[in-house]
Amino acid sequence: MQATFEQKREGAAPAHPEDRPAARSIRRGLLGRCPACGEGRLFASFLKPVDACSVCGEEMHHHRADDLPPYLVITIVGHLVLGGYMMTDLILPFSTWMHLAIWVPLTLIGALALMQPVKGGVIGLQWALRMHGFGGQAEAPEDELPPRDAGA
Repeated sequence: MQATFEQKREGAAPAHPEDRPAARSIRRGLLGRCPACGEGRLFASFLKPVDACSVCGEEMHHHRADDLPPYLVITIVGHLVLGGYMMTDLILPFSTWMHLAIWVPLTLIGALALMQPVKGGVIGLQWALRMHGFGGQAEAPEDELPPRDAGA
């Protein structure tokens, strides 16, 4: 634990030259930039990442964001919309249709606006933690089962 606190000090050099700070990588991903260099674009289209960074050449094709970005977006937008709905309902006597006219579009806009940055942040986190091929080693199972006994 001591090394972690030492690295957070101002001006402290990282322990290894190839350290990948998670906060910086996530921030770069949230901004749609390559988590390695911070210069190249992370996305080729709305949610499709580039195969490799055009600046540093870091490969991005093997990421596995899967279902985490939508889950995080649903959690964030759901809390904001539900809190907004409850506060509005306490102050203003809107009908159900008025609430639907306000909160459904805000939910859709919020979800679409957050999806790409959240996916970029997840890819940045995977890169920082060297997950799913970002560490340079091939993906292999962590545990190997012993061979089955042919006689049993």
